[in-house]
Amino acid sequence: MTPTRYVAPTAGSPLIGLTGRRKRAAIMAAPQGFADAPIDVYFAEFATSVQGAGALAVHLPLDGDARALVARIDGLVLVGGDDVDPRRYGQSPGPFTTVVDPACDQFEIDLVVAALERDIPVLGVCRGQQILNVALGGTLQQHLELGEGESHGSYAYPRAHRVHDVEFTEGSTQAAVYGTRTRVNSFHHQAVDHPGDGVTVVGHAPDGTPEAIEVAGTSAIGVQWHPETFGGDPIFEWLAHTASATAQSTRDDNTQEVTR
Repeated sequence: MTPTRYVAPTAGSPLIGLTGRRKRAAIMAAPQGFADAPIDVYFAEFATSVQGAGALAVHLPLDGDARALVARIDGLVLVGGDDVDPRRYGQSPGPFTTVVDPACDQFEIDLVVAALERDIPVLGVCRGQQILNVALGGTLQQHLELGEGESHGSYAYPRAHRVHDVEFTEGSTQAAVYGTRTRVNSFHHQAVDHPGDGVTVVGHAPDGTPEAIEVAGTSAIGVQWHPETFGGDPIFEWLAHTASATAQSTRDDNTQEVTR
């Protein structure tokens, strides 16, 4: 894996919020009496990637107030995880549905709504792309079979191993970031089915599976792979740059308001 290209953030760097997962302390071999204590868990590579692009990373607790949190950040990353509750998009859990977390779903949907209202950049990764689509009224393919197409849900490879290409739509934000195509890893058994309001699929795997989305009129995008594992992936530079521009615009607006 290529080492992350670290750019030291400063006090004026954009602040990027990262979602996590609520677990029990038993997963970290907590001592007796604390095994059932709730803990928040975050994948370190997201923070490393964000900070490597010159932004500041902050973890967002599951029981935080979504609107209040979004009011203080300049960008949002929705990370991977288990399935979105199918009832969120009008379906029932199927035979391959993982354990779902309705509270997590609601929190992340609230974050999406608040972020879009504030017009800050959003990067949805894997499940994060799926929750972005569902938040806007879209649906998901509930299960992609192993051994078919690109066998997207296989865990046979190391997490940073790139197994298939993604081809992007000309003129899309992600085409500007990656070019016409990039090679990605793959650890998802679900994918975008019907796009939500304003959502456009801008990247496909060779088997036709939707791999990248963008929300019209916003800086919200999603990817179905895990760019945080690669070290220095350009999507985080896009996020930091866009968040910085948004933050500067907000500061300029506030300055103008004060001087009136």
